[in-house]
Amino acid sequence: MTTAPPSFDPRHAPVIGVDDHLPKVHADALQAQSLKRRFASAHAWTPELLAEPRFSERTPVHASVLIPLVVRAHGLTVLLTERTTHLSSHSGQVAFPGGKADPEDADAMATALRESEEEIGLDRRFVQVLGTLPIYTTGSAFLVTPVVALVDPDHTVTPNPHEVADIFEVPLDFLMDPANHHRHAMDWAGARREWISMPYTDATGERFIWGATAGMLRNFYRFLLD
Repeated sequence: MTTAPPSFDPRHAPVIGVDDHLPKVHADALQAQSLKRRFASAHAWTPELLAEPRFSERTPVHASVLIPLVVRAHGLTVLLTERTTHLSSHSGQVAFPGGKADPEDADAMATALRESEEEIGLDRRFVQVLGTLPIYTTGSAFLVTPVVALVDPDHTVTPNPHEVADIFEVPLDFLMDPANHHRHAMDWAGARREWISMPYTDATGERFIWGATAGMLRNFYRFLLD
Protein backbone atom coordinates (compact mmCIF):
# COMPACT_ATOMS: atom_id res chain seq x y z
CA MET A 1 0.00 0.00 0.00
CA THR A 2 1.33 3.42 -0.99
CA THR A 3 -0.31 6.80 -1.31
CA ALA A 4 -0.39 9.52 -3.90
CA PRO A 5 -2.71 12.49 -4.31
CA PRO A 6 -4.49 12.77 -7.67
CA SER A 7 -2.36 13.95 -10.63
CA PHE A 8 0.85 13.56 -8.65
CA ASP A 9 3.87 11.83 -10.20
CA PRO A 10 6.70 11.33 -7.66
CA ARG A 11 9.22 10.49 -10.38
CA HIS A 12 9.14 14.11 -11.54
CA ALA A 13 10.07 15.48 -8.13
CA PRO A 14 13.71 16.52 -7.61
CA VAL A 15 16.03 14.54 -5.38
CA ILE A 16 17.14 16.92 -2.63
CA GLY A 17 19.45 14.50 -0.86
CA VAL A 18 20.69 10.95 -0.45
CA ASP A 19 21.16 9.48 3.03
CA ASP A 20 24.52 7.85 2.36
CA HIS A 21 25.88 9.52 5.50
CA LEU A 22 23.77 7.19 7.67
CA PRO A 23 24.98 3.74 8.75
CA LYS A 24 23.61 0.69 7.01
CA VAL A 25 22.12 -2.18 8.98
CA HIS A 26 24.80 -4.79 9.66
CA ALA A 27 24.49 -7.99 7.66
CA ASP A 28 24.19 -10.07 10.84
CA ALA A 29 21.00 -8.20 11.77
CA LEU A 30 19.41 -9.16 8.45
CA GLN A 31 19.42 -12.89 9.15
CA ALA A 32 16.18 -14.71 9.91
CA GLN A 33 17.25 -15.80 13.39
CA SER A 34 18.44 -12.29 14.25
CA LEU A 35 15.09 -10.85 13.21
CA LYS A 36 13.27 -13.38 15.39
CA ARG A 37 15.35 -12.33 18.38
CA ARG A 38 14.85 -8.65 17.60
CA PHE A 39 11.08 -8.92 17.60
CA ALA A 40 11.11 -11.12 20.70
CA SER A 41 13.05 -8.53 22.69
CA ALA A 42 11.44 -5.41 24.13
CA HIS A 43 14.09 -2.93 23.04
CA ALA A 44 13.37 0.80 22.80
CA TRP A 45 13.49 2.44 19.38
CA THR A 46 12.05 5.51 17.68
CA PRO A 47 10.14 5.34 14.38
CA GLU A 48 11.07 8.13 12.00
CA LEU A 49 7.98 8.46 9.80
CA LEU A 50 4.49 7.99 11.21
CA ALA A 51 2.13 10.18 9.17
CA GLU A 52 1.83 11.90 5.81
CA PRO A 53 0.10 15.24 5.17
CA ARG A 54 -3.59 14.56 4.65
CA PHE A 55 -5.14 15.10 1.24
CA SER A 56 -8.36 13.20 1.93
CA GLU A 57 -11.29 14.37 4.07
CA ARG A 58 -12.79 10.92 4.56
CA THR A 59 -12.99 9.15 7.90
CA PRO A 60 -9.75 7.27 8.66
CA VAL A 61 -9.85 3.56 7.87
CA HIS A 62 -7.81 0.81 9.55
CA ALA A 63 -5.69 -1.34 7.25
CA SER A 64 -2.75 -3.73 7.39
CA VAL A 65 0.06 -4.68 5.06
CA LEU A 66 2.37 -7.65 5.12
CA ILE A 67 6.11 -7.00 4.90
CA PRO A 68 7.01 -10.45 3.54
CA LEU A 69 10.68 -11.39 3.99
CA VAL A 70 11.41 -14.36 1.75
CA VAL A 71 14.13 -16.63 3.17
CA ARG A 72 16.39 -17.08 0.15
CA ALA A 73 19.74 -18.91 0.22
CA HIS A 74 21.55 -15.69 -0.75
CA GLY A 75 19.77 -13.61 1.89
CA LEU A 76 16.35 -12.24 2.77
CA THR A 77 14.33 -10.47 0.11
CA VAL A 78 11.24 -8.27 0.41
CA LEU A 79 8.29 -9.37 -1.70
CA LEU A 80 6.49 -6.40 -3.25
CA THR A 81 3.70 -5.85 -5.73
CA GLU A 82 2.99 -3.42 -8.53
CA ARG A 83 -0.66 -2.46 -8.48
CA THR A 84 -2.75 -2.38 -11.63
CA THR A 85 -3.28 1.01 -13.25
CA HIS A 86 -7.08 0.94 -13.29
CA LEU A 87 -7.54 0.87 -9.51
CA SER A 88 -9.14 3.91 -7.91
CA SER A 89 -6.62 3.90 -5.04
CA HIS A 90 -2.80 3.65 -5.30
CA SER A 91 -2.96 2.58 -8.96
CA GLY A 92 0.30 1.60 -10.66
CA GLN A 93 2.35 1.95 -7.50
CA VAL A 94 4.77 -0.37 -5.76
CA ALA A 95 3.14 -1.68 -2.60
CA PHE A 96 3.13 -4.36 0.06
CA PRO A 97 0.27 -6.83 -0.16
CA GLY A 98 -2.47 -5.61 2.13
CA GLY A 99 -5.61 -3.58 2.46
CA LYS A 100 -8.54 -2.52 4.62
CA ALA A 101 -9.55 -4.41 7.73
CA ASP A 102 -12.75 -6.43 7.60
CA PRO A 103 -15.05 -6.72 10.63
CA GLU A 104 -14.38 -10.46 10.63
CA ASP A 105 -10.60 -10.01 11.01
CA ALA A 106 -9.42 -10.89 14.52
CA ASP A 107 -6.58 -8.36 14.45
CA ALA A 108 -4.12 -6.52 12.20
CA MET A 109 -2.16 -9.71 11.54
CA ALA A 110 -5.30 -11.49 10.38
CA THR A 111 -6.01 -8.63 7.97
CA ALA A 112 -2.50 -8.76 6.50
CA LEU A 113 -2.61 -12.53 6.02
CA ARG A 114 -6.09 -12.49 4.48
CA GLU A 115 -5.28 -9.65 2.11
CA SER A 116 -2.04 -11.36 1.04
CA GLU A 117 -3.98 -14.51 0.20
CA GLU A 118 -6.55 -12.52 -1.76
CA GLU A 119 -4.08 -10.29 -3.63
CA ILE A 120 -1.19 -12.60 -4.43
CA GLY A 121 -2.31 -16.08 -3.39
CA LEU A 122 0.26 -16.31 -0.59
CA ASP A 123 -0.84 -19.25 1.56
CA ARG A 124 -0.48 -18.41 5.25
CA ARG A 125 0.99 -21.87 5.85
CA PHE A 126 4.22 -20.49 4.38
CA VAL A 127 4.20 -17.34 6.54
CA GLN A 128 5.69 -16.92 10.02
CA VAL A 129 4.65 -13.61 11.57
CA LEU A 130 7.41 -11.96 13.62
CA GLY A 131 5.58 -8.90 14.86
CA THR A 132 4.30 -5.48 13.90
CA LEU A 133 5.67 -1.98 13.40
CA PRO A 134 3.91 1.23 14.54
CA ILE A 135 0.82 2.38 12.66
CA TYR A 136 1.63 4.52 9.62
CA THR A 137 -1.05 7.07 8.66
CA THR A 138 -1.25 7.77 4.93
CA GLY A 139 -2.35 10.96 3.23
CA SER A 140 -5.40 9.09 1.97
CA ALA A 141 -6.50 8.41 5.57
CA PHE A 142 -5.47 4.78 5.97
CA LEU A 143 -4.20 3.79 9.42
CA VAL A 144 -1.81 1.07 8.32
CA THR A 145 -0.30 -1.56 10.60
CA PRO A 146 2.79 -3.15 9.01
CA VAL A 147 3.05 -6.87 9.84
CA VAL A 148 6.56 -8.28 9.39
CA ALA A 149 6.86 -11.96 8.53
CA LEU A 150 9.26 -14.59 7.23
CA VAL A 151 8.13 -16.43 4.12
CA ASP A 152 9.22 -19.95 3.22
CA PRO A 153 11.07 -19.97 -0.13
CA ASP A 154 8.85 -22.85 -1.30
CA HIS A 155 5.80 -20.59 -1.36
CA THR A 156 3.95 -19.84 -4.57
CA VAL A 157 2.18 -16.64 -5.58
CA THR A 158 -0.56 -15.92 -8.10
CA PRO A 159 -1.50 -12.26 -8.60
CA ASN A 160 -5.13 -11.25 -8.50
CA PRO A 161 -5.33 -9.66 -11.99
CA HIS A 162 -7.80 -7.02 -10.82
CA GLU A 163 -5.40 -5.64 -8.21
CA VAL A 164 -1.84 -6.76 -8.97
CA ALA A 165 0.06 -6.24 -12.23
CA ASP A 166 3.35 -7.77 -11.07
CA ILE A 167 5.08 -9.39 -8.09
CA PHE A 168 8.81 -9.03 -7.51
CA GLU A 169 11.48 -9.24 -4.81
CA VAL A 170 14.12 -6.76 -3.65
CA PRO A 171 17.11 -7.74 -1.48
CA LEU A 172 16.55 -6.65 2.11
CA ASP A 173 20.15 -5.46 2.40
CA PHE A 174 19.53 -3.01 -0.48
CA LEU A 175 16.50 -1.53 1.28
CA MET A 176 18.26 -1.37 4.66
CA ASP A 177 21.18 0.60 3.21
CA PRO A 178 20.38 4.36 3.48
CA ALA A 179 22.75 5.05 0.60
CA ASN A 180 19.76 3.86 -1.46
CA HIS A 181 17.31 6.21 0.31
CA HIS A 182 16.60 9.33 -1.75
CA ARG A 183 14.87 12.38 -0.30
CA HIS A 184 12.34 14.34 -2.36
CA ALA A 185 10.31 17.49 -1.87
CA MET A 186 7.60 19.21 -3.87
CA ASP A 187 4.89 21.80 -3.34
CA TRP A 188 1.47 20.38 -4.13
CA ALA A 189 -1.99 21.83 -3.48
CA GLY A 190 -0.56 24.61 -1.35
CA ALA A 191 1.43 22.33 0.93
CA ARG A 192 5.00 21.10 1.09
CA ARG A 193 5.29 17.35 0.63
CA GLU A 194 8.48 15.49 1.51
CA TRP A 195 9.12 11.78 1.14
CA ILE A 196 11.72 9.07 0.66
CA SER A 197 12.16 6.83 -2.37
CA MET A 198 14.23 3.67 -2.79
CA PRO A 199 14.49 3.14 -6.57
CA TYR A 200 15.56 -0.41 -7.41
CA THR A 201 16.52 -1.68 -10.86
CA ASP A 202 16.00 -5.28 -11.87
CA ALA A 203 15.73 -7.10 -15.21
CA THR A 204 12.42 -5.39 -16.01
CA GLY A 205 13.63 -1.83 -15.29
CA GLU A 206 13.24 0.59 -12.40
CA ARG A 207 10.95 -0.25 -9.51
CA PHE A 208 10.12 3.10 -7.94
CA ILE A 209 9.51 2.40 -4.25
CA TRP A 210 8.25 5.52 -2.47
CA GLY A 211 5.57 7.02 -0.25
CA ALA A 212 4.03 4.87 2.46
CA THR A 213 5.88 1.75 1.31
CA ALA A 214 9.24 3.49 1.58
CA GLY A 215 8.16 5.16 4.83
CA MET A 216 7.39 1.84 6.48
CA LEU A 217 10.66 0.39 5.19
CA ARG A 218 12.46 3.38 6.66
CA ASN A 219 10.86 2.66 10.03
CA PHE A 220 11.96 -0.96 9.67
CA TYR A 221 15.49 0.34 9.07
CA ARG A 222 15.27 2.32 12.34
CA PHE A 223 13.87 -0.70 14.16
CA LEU A 224 16.84 -2.83 13.10
CA LEU A 225 19.44 -0.11 13.61
CA ASP A 226 18.46 1.29 17.03
